[in-house]
Amino acid sequence: VLGGFDSSNYVTERKWATAADGTQIPISVAYRKDLVKLDGSDPLLLYGYGSYEACIDPSFKASRLSLLDRGFVYAITHIRGGGEMGRQWYENGKLHKKKNTFTDFIACAEYLIEKKYCSKEKLCIHGRSAGGLLIGAVLNMRPDLFTAAVAGVPFVDVLTTMLDPTIPLTTSEWEEWGDPRKEEYYFYMKSYSPVDNIAARKYPAILVTAGLNDPRVMYSEPAKFVAKLRDMKTDGNVLLFKCELGAGHFSKSGR
Repeated sequence: VLGGFDSSNYVTERKWATAADGTQIPISVAYRKDLVKLDGSDPLLLYGYGSYEACIDPSFKASRLSLLDRGFVYAITHIRGGGEMGRQWYENGKLHKKKNTFTDFIACAEYLIEKKYCSKEKLCIHGRSAGGLLIGAVLNMRPDLFTAAVAGVPFVDVLTTMLDPTIPLTTSEWEEWGDPRKEEYYFYMKSYSPVDNIAARKYPAILVTAGLNDPRVMYSEPAKFVAKLRDMKTDGNVLLFKCELGAGHFSKSGR
């Protein structure tokens, strides 16, 4: 890493938040020890994914240094729906247990506030794709808990997409979310699908991104989410929508 990087300036920690059902949820935390005061005044960026049994292993990423060197705390939530704690961790965050993913994330945010890593006024959240579903869901559940949110190519119109088997990936995704053509799944998915739970309330500042050529999350989903938010939210906070016209799900190479 260029620019006089010294790893001894930084601290990494593993913390545990207690979920609503008593489950201990791991959190990976990193910050610069000479800048962060841990008195509740520091800004914090909280990342989450929690789907498809994906393990979000804490790893070194040079781009995060820009945040850490400006006094940010960076944290990763290892919430249920991922695979970090074994197969059961995944099983307890999918289908009829999907809401555990969202409540786990909220529990992690509340823990970090309680332990004075940040405050509500300095807490920013980030997720993309299925992690964007996470962001959309928790914004509806606890809009008061965050000051800013970034939802990248977010899967936010869950019910409509999963009801249409002509959309790419829909039928294979029923194993993860359930088949809403069955009543038991329909109403459970509707209870957390971000687009379907937007209400006339105050929301944090939000950035939503999309890719015009995205075959995994069609650009219409985040566009619909932003349009409904603009129509219904009661705050004056900034709401930005950026659609990359030459990109797919990841970058300008497509896919």
